[in-house]
Amino acid sequence: MSLLVLAYPVLSSTDYQWIQAIRATHDPQYYKIIAPHFTLVFPVETLAQERFVAHIKQQTRCVHSFRFVLRCAVLNKDAFTADTQVFLAPDEGYSQFVKLHDRLSLGPLATALRLDLPFIPHMGVARAGDPHACKCIAETVNAQDCAIEGRVNTLDMVWYDGTRVETVGQVHLG
Repeated sequence: MSLLVLAYPVLSSTDYQWIQAIRATHDPQYYKIIAPHFTLVFPVETLAQERFVAHIKQQTRCVHSFRFVLRCAVLNKDAFTADTQVFLAPDEGYSQFVKLHDRLSLGPLATALRLDLPFIPHMGVARAGDPHACKCIAETVNAQDCAIEGRVNTLDMVWYDGTRVETVGQVHLG
């Protein structure tokens, strides 16, 4: 079981359905498990849930909600599987995601920080064993010249066991 921090963004209904349509086709396993989200803390397995939740609440007391805009799809080699992924990456809001990730990764989470993996703020929409298939998906998304505007108002602290996600705490950003 892993603990993570996720941001389930506020999106328009149209954008949410568009993202979900891509996910249903190109990432059906995770589409069934979890809603569109940004992962802000890599999986943590070495910290008690209560301490994890308390730390996240403490670190976010002065953090404000923020807006973002997703304008492009990028490829990423999954660090945990043999898959390649397609991410929607923010243009606007990028620095807020990075600074929030850095803030959450202090203190008791510092030892769980994966310095071998770059933190790329993203919303995953597709995955495949064939990187060329993912390249085609990214090109198709990018050809649509999308601009998905959203807002991060809350953070969910969740546990994930490989088959399901359960929220164990939530913070509302000021």
